[in-house]
Amino acid sequence: MLALGPDAPTLCEGWSAADLAAHLVIRERQPLASPGIILGGPFRAALERAMATTRARPFEELVASIRSGPPLLWRPLDPLVNLHELFVHHEDLRRGSGSEAPRPAAQIRDTEEAIWRTLGRGSRLLARSLGGIGLDLVDPAGRVIHARRGAPLAVLSGRPGEVLLYLMGRKAASQTKVTGDERAAEVLRSARLGV
Repeated sequence: MLALGPDAPTLCEGWSAADLAAHLVIRERQPLASPGIILGGPFRAALERAMATTRARPFEELVASIRSGPPLLWRPLDPLVNLHELFVHHEDLRRGSGSEAPRPAAQIRDTEEAIWRTLGRGSRLLARSLGGIGLDLVDPAGRVIHARRGAPLAVLSGRPGEVLLYLMGRKAASQTKVTGDERAAEVLRSARLGV
């Protein structure tokens, strides 16, 4: 964030790096506003007020808050919640600023291993909008996660970080391959994914 600056574009439509930083700070530090991120509706107004107030703070201060990690209350959940969130938003910033290629596998091997493990537990939530189709996730080593049981079956293949980006709604930016039953594959391609 600091290298690209507060006005850097992201993959989050209409958001700059400063907007992304404000989102991350609110998510962890403003429990009364953060439900608007997922629930919208009546919670949306509180979220919009919090975004405006937080976005007005100095950018460097927001980044420092993110770097300091979550508040004590969140720390036990940090590995489960923040791994995906921070990886995806890091890529939102990188790829929104023109870097389309994934980082070298050797550079993020441990991170992608952790992502793969958490996808085993969390992929059902990310794929909940797929209706009755099944979904298997396959990494380059041939490991399989059965994200959704069902038939027909779609298969999403790629490095763990790329699979995560796809499941978090960054389909066009992810370097993945969709195969399997053609009807199921089309449902996957057209589904609105993410939290």
